[in-house]
Amino acid sequence: MCAHAVRVSLRSVAGVDSVDVSLEKGLATVKMKSRNTATLKQLKDAITKNGFAMKASNAVVAGTIFTGNGKLQLKVSGSADVLDLVPDSPKVVAASSMQGKSVLVSGTIPEGQKGKVPDSITYTSITEETQK
Repeated sequence: MCAHAVRVSLRSVAGVDSVDVSLEKGLATVKMKSRNTATLKQLKDAITKNGFAMKASNAVVAGTIFTGNGKLQLKVSGSADVLDLVPDSPKVVAASSMQGKSVLVSGTIPEGQKGKVPDSITYTSITEETQK
């Protein structure tokens, strides 16, 4: 019953394509529609309104890299979300080489501090997004 409530709540967020919830694993897999405008706050709110917490999340995020507040950041496509870019290791492609480009960033969005939306992504790869 609780899994159903979380699934329905996440599906109600505009831009969500599909949701799979496993309470046994403590995992919700959310696939977003291309060019969605959902924000991390909307997803977090959909989870927390059912009494659960948004944990660290594996993600692939489209956006544009820029320098803001003295840090490399990702402006998430279709929303006002901005995530600080934190490399997973020194071996990953440097985000600075992709400034101003449309990219896909793969990595982990950490669990946000209590009551706050996560503001960074620890990335494992960055690839330039091909224009269609």
